[in-house]
Amino acid sequence: MRTVITFIVCFLSYLGFAQQDQLTWPREIKAGDNYIISLYQPQLETLVDNKLVGRMALSVKDDKDKIVFGALWFEARLSTDLESNTAVLESFDIPKIKFPDIDNDDGIDLLKSLIIKDFSAIEMEMSIDNIISNLESIAEYNAVNDKLSNNPPTIYFRQEPTVLVSIDGDPILKKVDDGSMEYVVNTPFFIVKKKNTFYLKGEHDWYKSNTLVSNDWKTTKSVPKDIQKLADKKFDTPDKKEEGDKNTPNIIVVTSPAELIITDGELAYKPISGTSLLSVENTESDIILEIDTQTHFVLLNGRWYGTKTMKDKEWQFVEPKDLPESFKSIPADDDSYTALRASIPGTIEAKEAMYEQYMPQTAVVDKKTTSTKVVYDGNPEFEEIEGTSMQYVVNTQSKVLKIDGQFYVIDDGVWFESTTANGPWKVSEKRPEEVKDIPPSSPVYNVKYVYIYDSTPEVVYVGYTPGYYHSYMYGGVVVYGTGYYYQPWYGAYYYPRPVTYGFGVHYNPYTGWGFSVGVSYGWLTISYRSGGYWGPAGYRHGYRHGYHHGYHHGYHNGYAAGYARGRYNSNNIYTRSNNGNPRAGISTRNERSTRNNTRPSTNDRRNNARSSTNNRKNNTSPKRNDLYADKSGNIYQRNNNGDWQQKRNNTTQKPNANRRTTPNVNRNQQRNELNRQYNNRSRGNTNTRNYNNNRSSRGSRQSFGGRRG
Repeated sequence: MRTVITFIVCFLSYLGFAQQDQLTWPREIKAGDNYIISLYQPQLETLVDNKLVGRMALSVKDDKDKIVFGALWFEARLSTDLESNTAVLESFDIPKIKFPDIDNDDGIDLLKSLIIKDFSAIEMEMSIDNIISNLESIAEYNAVNDKLSNNPPTIYFRQEPTVLVSIDGDPILKKVDDGSMEYVVNTPFFIVKKKNTFYLKGEHDWYKSNTLVSNDWKTTKSVPKDIQKLADKKFDTPDKKEEGDKNTPNIIVVTSPAELIITDGELAYKPISGTSLLSVENTESDIILEIDTQTHFVLLNGRWYGTKTMKDKEWQFVEPKDLPESFKSIPADDDSYTALRASIPGTIEAKEAMYEQYMPQTAVVDKKTTSTKVVYDGNPEFEEIEGTSMQYVVNTQSKVLKIDGQFYVIDDGVWFESTTANGPWKVSEKRPEEVKDIPPSSPVYNVKYVYIYDSTPEVVYVGYTPGYYHSYMYGGVVVYGTGYYYQPWYGAYYYPRPVTYGFGVHYNPYTGWGFSVGVSYGWLTISYRSGGYWGPAGYRHGYRHGYHHGYHHGYHNGYAAGYARGRYNSNNIYTRSNNGNPRAGISTRNERSTRNNTRPSTNDRRNNARSSTNNRKNNTSPKRNDLYADKSGNIYQRNNNGDWQQKRNNTTQKPNANRRTTPNVNRNQQRNELNRQYNNRSRGNTNTRNYNNNRSSRGSRQSFGGRRG
C-alpha cells in the first residue's frame, strides 16, 4: 500500500506540469511500467468571484491490478479564457482528502500531507461548459434585487419589409466641410441634410424626405454628388458583402426607445409539440401565441411582452414568473426553441445562463507597465449617482467616478485611481466598497461588474462578468440592458450611453447575445460619428438577416449564421483593447508565458518538474468517465444499465457493529443526486464537443455582450 501511495504523490506532483492536449476525462499517467493513475472529472460545488470549490475522484492501479480509490476536495483560483472555452484551475488549496476504508496504518496521513504540499503547483485545465454544467450551487447573485426597468418600448408591428431608423434623442446636426451639408450625429445610420432635404443611405437605395422624423421617406435616384462622395468616404463598408433582398423597405424613424417586429405577410402559425402554444414561423422575432387566452408573446432583449391585438403601443411587460405554465413544456430537444427556453425561468437553459453570469473573464495586470488616460470635452463635469454619495463625469467617453475625494476610471475592464480627475492614473489594488451600490438608473451601472480579486507587489488579478457588457439577471432569466434611457453628452463631441432597445437584441445559449436591426450590412455605419458609437455594447456589423430574409430563423439554430463568432468571442476587452491587440501590461491565460514574473516560484517548480519527467507520458484515459465522489468522499461507479455501485478499498474489513442499514429514502436521495451529477457531466461534455466541432464554422464574424457574452 505504501508503494501505491508513493506513486500517487509522484503523479500529483507531475499533473500540473504535463501538457493536456484534450479536455476529456479521465486523465491518466503511467508511473514507471507498473502503475496507472487516473484522475476523474472534478465535481464542482461553488463559484464565488474567481474562487472555485469542488471535489474529484482518484484511482490508482498497481502491477498486481490492485486498485485504490479516493477523493479530494479543493479550492482553486479560476483563470479563464472565454474565447477558447477553457479555464485553468490554479493556486490549489486542499482542505480535505479521503481514502474510504483505509486506516492510518496504511500511511494515509503521510499521503495526505504530501498531496497537500505538492498540489500547490498544479494548474488543471477544464472547459467552461463543463464548469457551468457541473456547478452544484452558486453564491447569491449580487444584482438579483436590482430594479431594472422593464417598461415596454414602443413596439411596431409590420407585415411588409420595414427598417427602424433609431436616433438617440432629438436629432443633433453637425456641419460638414464647407457647411453646405449637415449630418445627424446621434445615429448609426447615414443621414445627411442639404438645403431642406434629408438623405438616408440604405443597402441598395437612397431615401429622401423634407422632414426627418416622418413617414414621408421615399426612394430617390437623384442624390447630390457631394453627399454620395461623403458616403463613399465615410461609410464603413463590410469586408464581406452579404446578399440581401432587392425589395425596397419602408422607413420608420424614431427618437425614443422602440423595437420592430416584422412578419413576411400574415402571421403563419406552427404548433409547438406537447403544448397548447403556437409559434409564428414567418418572422425573425420570437413570437408565441397562447391558444387559450389568444395572447401573443414576443421576446425582446430577454424580456417577454404580451398583447391580444398585435397593434403598436399595446404591448405589456410580462414578469417571468407570470409566463403561462405551458411555456415550460416547450420541447428541449428542438433547437428551434432553445433560445426561448433560456428565457423561461426554471429550465436547464435558464439555469446555465444564470451561472454564466458569474463566469468571469480574467486577466493579470502589471502595475508598472499598465496605464491609461482620460479625455474630457472641456473641464470635467460631475453628476450625482442617484441614492449614493458618488459622482461620475458626464463629458467623457470614459467611466470616471469620484468616491470619497478619490478619482477612479474603469478602462477596458481595469480599475485605475488618482488623486485628481486628470491623473496621473495608477492601477488600483482594491475596488471601492461603494461601487456595489450603483443603481441601474445610472449610465455607469455596468462598472460594478468589473472586479479586483487579488494583488501582489507586482501584479493585480482582475476580471469582469457579463454585466460589464450589459447582460443581467432578472426573475430567473438573463436579459440585455437595464431598460433605462440615458441622456447622451453632446458638446464639441457626442458621447453616447448604453442602450437597451432599438437593435433587436436576442440571446441564444450556444452563441450568446446577437442582434438584428431589421437591416443588412449596407444600412449601418459606425465610422462616421463624433466620439463613440451608439448601439449595443461591442457593436460590430449587424447580423445578416432582418427584413429581407423574413422567416429565416438563422439565429435560433445553435451556431447557425446570423450570430457572430460565438459566445466566447465577445470582444474580450483584455485582448482587443488596443486596436485589436493585447494591451501593454495586461495578460490573459493564453499569454501566461509572457508574465513569468508573476509566479516565479511556480514557474521554477514547473521547469524542474518537466526536466525530471521528460520520459513520462500523460494521456487521455481509455476508461469511462464514470467515477463520482459523493459529499462524504465515498466513490461510486455507474454501469451501462444506469445502476450505481460503491467502490470499496478494503472488502475484507470487519463489519462495523454500529453501522445501520441505510433507509430506502436516503438511498433514493443518493441515487437521485448521483444521477443528477451524471446528467450534468454529460450535458457539459456535449456542450464542449458542440463548441469545438462548430468553432471553425463561425469564421471571422463577431458578436458582443457578455460571456456568450
